[in-house]
Amino acid sequence: MDAPQDMETTVMELIIHAGEARSAAMQALQAARKHSWEEAEASLLEATKAVREAHRIQTELIGADEGCGKIPVNLILVHAQDHLMNAMLCRELVEEIIYLHREVQELTKTRTQ
Repeated sequence: MDAPQDMETTVMELIIHAGEARSAAMQALQAARKHSWEEAEASLLEATKAVREAHRIQTELIGADEGCGKIPVNLILVHAQDHLMNAMLCRELVEEIIYLHREVQELTKTRTQ
């Protein structure tokens, strides 16, 4: 990641993967609302993979910086980091909400029997 163009491409890839993660997490939540558990799990897995890839890119950037300010901090990099943190939080919260949807469904079944 020597040239500024490489840096820009890397940061854009981070944004893309973080966006994919958030989108897949929200798709998982929509599937859970319909009690489509397999679809929800598949979307959540997709979100997890995208978060991992975005996190890998972030780790690469941190490693290239070596804690010495070698990577210039600009608005697009801050934006990318913000996207990643939001995607990670969204995925974690969606996982918990899906669990709650399942619990509610089970409790509802129990009460109606």
